Amino acid sequence: MSDQHPDPDAADDGAGLPDLGGLVGGLLGGAGGGLGDLLAQAQEAMSASRAAAEAEVEGSAGGGAVRIRITGAGEPLAVRIDPTAVDPTDVEGLEDLVLAALRDAHASAARLQEQAMGGFDPSAMLGGGLGSMLGSGPHDDDDE
Repeated sequence: MSDQHPDPDAADDGAGLPDLGGLVGGLLGGAGGGLGDLLAQAQEAMSASRAAAEAEVEGSAGGGAVRIRITGAGEPLAVRIDPTAVDPTDVEGLEDLVLAALRDAHASAARLQEQAMGGFDPSAMLGGGLGSMLGSGPHDDDDE
């Protein structure tokens, strides 16, 4: 067989091709960190977010007369209503307290998730993060 027609079953030494291993290695953890650091941050944020989703938070209204416990992911777990908050002539007032407690619980869950993410912004991977590393960051089309 001649050198101009290599054997397709022979091992390819990659001659003439760019060193993709070096390129990928640089992106995944070269001296500047790059994509490797960004991916590590994303993994940490996701782990923390999962833990926060499993945590329990409580919201309350009416000075604690109505309390609602939910997971960090927003799944309701329990509702506690102090008997003194139950007035058969004012059901609408009790409904308002339940709704306020639910909103308070969801706000607590949102704060928990925010804290768990530690300021990590997943959209940065597409905008200024990953996009700019690959040479395709956000473009300002209003200049034209």
